[in-house]
Amino acid sequence: MFATNELIVIAMLCSFILLIFTGFPVAWLLAGISVVFSVGSIIAFQYFDVDTYFLTDWSIFGVMVQRIYAQMTNWVLVALPMFIFMGLMLERSGVAERLMRNFVSLFGRFHGGLGVAVITIGILLAASTGIVGASVVLLAMLSLPVMLEQKYSPAFASGIVCSAGTLGILIPPSIMLIIMADQLSLAVGDLFMGALIPGVMLGLMYIVYVMVISWLKPSMSTPPDNLPPITAKLLWDTLSAILPTLGLILAVLGSIFFGIATPTEAAGVGALGASVLAALNGRLNAEVVKDVCIKTTLTTAFVFGIFLGATAFAVVMRSLGGDEFIGSLLQGIPLSPEGIVVVILLIAFVAGFFLDWLEISLILLPLVGPVVSNLGFDLTWFVVLFALALQTSFLTPPVGFSLFYLKGVAPPEIKTSDIYKGVIPFILIQLTAVALVFFWKDLVLWLPSVRYGAG
Repeated sequence: MFATNELIVIAMLCSFILLIFTGFPVAWLLAGISVVFSVGSIIAFQYFDVDTYFLTDWSIFGVMVQRIYAQMTNWVLVALPMFIFMGLMLERSGVAERLMRNFVSLFGRFHGGLGVAVITIGILLAASTGIVGASVVLLAMLSLPVMLEQKYSPAFASGIVCSAGTLGILIPPSIMLIIMADQLSLAVGDLFMGALIPGVMLGLMYIVYVMVISWLKPSMSTPPDNLPPITAKLLWDTLSAILPTLGLILAVLGSIFFGIATPTEAAGVGALGASVLAALNGRLNAEVVKDVCIKTTLTTAFVFGIFLGATAFAVVMRSLGGDEFIGSLLQGIPLSPEGIVVVILLIAFVAGFFLDWLEISLILLPLVGPVVSNLGFDLTWFVVLFALALQTSFLTPPVGFSLFYLKGVAPPEIKTSDIYKGVIPFILIQLTAVALVFFWKDLVLWLPSVRYGAG
């Protein structure tokens, strides 16, 4: 049977899972549960001689303060607000509108061409913003009316927009990868390079799916008759719309990959570059800067609020021996090391139905990361694999945030049931990508190995 401290760990985890459905802010839930279980465990140890492992006195609160201070002084996390600023500024810069206008003129004449254009723009936005909410809303507002006009089924159009917008959480510069790197003390640059090929591969898999479905069912995407002919001017306009975004991507990711700048410094370059693009498009003014700064502050505060609550939660969990308990449970599963990794990914996938990626990354990943390392697997490979599995959490109901973002701006003819049905094929594609990365580790490890001269 379980020891007393292990029962407290189980009760702590179950309390969080149950209380999450109350709708109370997650940051306060994590912090509140940490305080309640800390006080309860100390009282149980001091007055009832209950085994609470290392959680035996009030010094636990001093440890919490020290850990929170350490998080707030972490240089890597300085990149978060700047990457958020870059994404929000790029959203307001007009770059996506120009891309959509030219891509529709160029690709809209083909069956499924508009869907391919939306996913291509999603890949470009993902590599230059990393903010899912901004990408989904922007793509929905720009493309959904046009796709519905071209007889795309509401479900098909919804699935394309949701999946394309969600690429931003995986393709670097990804906020999720920065947080995961911090949790397991990994190099952000290695994770960025490791995630690049799987992220682009996933986008290409979406494109192939859209092309195949459009070929099998051409009535789903009827091209309009009023598009201009393909001319040298149209090709140049399309290329000139792509080049600024590619330049920003090269400035941010290239500076990291070639060792010119740290991820934090590259985030500053990205924030400046997005502002320059907005200025070149005539979109930069005091009102835009004010709005972007306010939204950046609010988003950063939301992320760090959960960060602080999760830090307190992790301190209490470890003081109760939770990391050793979870590790022994996983290693006690009568499966091969690969089977244990599959179980961890399955837990992450199921948790994504109910929890946001941020809570899963801050609570579950630090517990399972050491187990995977002890099994002999490369942590960079595992974290990218874990991130791929977590990406599905944006598309899986009932807590799929991309579904909520889309529903908030979708035309009235798109029902919630259409959105749910539309994302199912793309969830299956995501799971296929997880399988590919699981069996072919070089999809993740090749690019980092090139950087260090090992490949």
